[in-house]
Amino acid sequence: MNEQVARDIVLVRAIETADQKREILSEDDRTYANRTARELAQWQASETGGAATHAHFLQQRAEQIIRKLAQRHAAFAAFARRGTGLHGLGWALPLLALLLGAGLDRITDPHRVDLLSAPLLAIIGWNLLVYLVMLVWLCIPRAGTTKARAAWIRRLSAGKAAMPRKMPHALSSGLFSFMADWAQLSAPLYAARLSRTIHLSAAMFALGAAISLYVRGLMAQYAAGWESTFLSAVQVHQLLSLLFWPATHLLQLPGFTLNEVAALHYSAAPAAAGGARWVHLYAATLALLVIVPRLVLAGLSALRAGWLARRFPLDLDQPYFRQLSDAAGGEPGVLRVQPYSFTIDEARAKGLAGVAASLLGDRARLQLLPSLAYGAELPAQGEGSTLTAALFSLASTPEKENHGAFIEQLLRASGGAAVLLIDESPFAERAADAQRLRQRVELWREFCIFHGKEPQIVNLLPQEVAP
Repeated sequence: MNEQVARDIVLVRAIETADQKREILSEDDRTYANRTARELAQWQASETGGAATHAHFLQQRAEQIIRKLAQRHAAFAAFARRGTGLHGLGWALPLLALLLGAGLDRITDPHRVDLLSAPLLAIIGWNLLVYLVMLVWLCIPRAGTTKARAAWIRRLSAGKAAMPRKMPHALSSGLFSFMADWAQLSAPLYAARLSRTIHLSAAMFALGAAISLYVRGLMAQYAAGWESTFLSAVQVHQLLSLLFWPATHLLQLPGFTLNEVAALHYSAAPAAAGGARWVHLYAATLALLVIVPRLVLAGLSALRAGWLARRFPLDLDQPYFRQLSDAAGGEPGVLRVQPYSFTIDEARAKGLAGVAASLLGDRARLQLLPSLAYGAELPAQGEGSTLTAALFSLASTPEKENHGAFIEQLLRASGGAAVLLIDESPFAERAADAQRLRQRVELWREFCIFHGKEPQIVNLLPQEVAP
């Protein structure tokens, strides 16, 4: 699915999750959206000659719900039409950089080419430093985004943080939740777009500086020269030879000798001609060291951004989407539960059926496996289940050698898609203190996260799932 479809689906998910009391979308609204989306997805599939997929159903359903909410709430309609900050920034920033580079009228005096031009040397030096930092950053394992860049990405992806007024509380809560979810999900996409804009702006700034040299050269006679308090002619010659090495060797531009550099010192009479050669050298150096590399980096970032925008990575194996798979008319899901050192009675088995319905839809079926003994290894997993879950008792104390090893085996066998369920009812029966219950829940939660998965705390006796 593309970026816009994924955004609509995430928006509807956030609204439905926040609207637990059905204040915004009634049960009839959701049923109508399911039925209409199922029919539209089948019709769309018949038009293309393919099969109706779950993604097509989610797309049609999100469009139906967003259209319905936009008709009911004008403030939500304005939010749904809200764009991101990169639509204008993507072209405005490079254009501004080009104008700033072209207007850099202090690169040299109006009638001379300064061989040690501070602005030109700063442009080249800064970009070389950026390339070095990028290479070092790639070599650092698990290097993430800096805080400043992450803030930019969140601002550009989610847009303004202010919510429109005159909206129901549940709808506002859903929109706030959507902005947080979308900022996290779209971070790779907007990071690529931001990189493309920054690289393109750097290239345009250097291009503007080169253009300013040639434009002013058409209306003035450049006299080449240099001056320095601390550098000698030999040192200046070495510096310029290193700086202009790519232009003189790759583009075969004419070089210069030590005597020529020494003769251009401003203590002597400045050369009345010869400025064109140094303009060509500086322009070629800007092209080779700044403009071309930055355009290449901008192109790579644009390719990555385009690929992510066309194939947005949205995980459809989450419980919310599994529930909607049932509404889409697909096969009922099967929840396979593997208890670990925990005997399940009839009452808790009924509670597990409710957990299966909350994870995979109302038609979901439960496959309860025999309980594994303490310290036993995970048996071979068979086929025929939609989702595998491990079930622990909150009354047990988690141990790395047993519970931790079992969790890691289960996650490896399922590719990380398994669910960890922790039943709090045995501990709640023994300890009525709410503080002790919260401490034990937090202990299990930190333990499971350490081993690779955040758990879901459930209470199987009253047949309800606690988030």
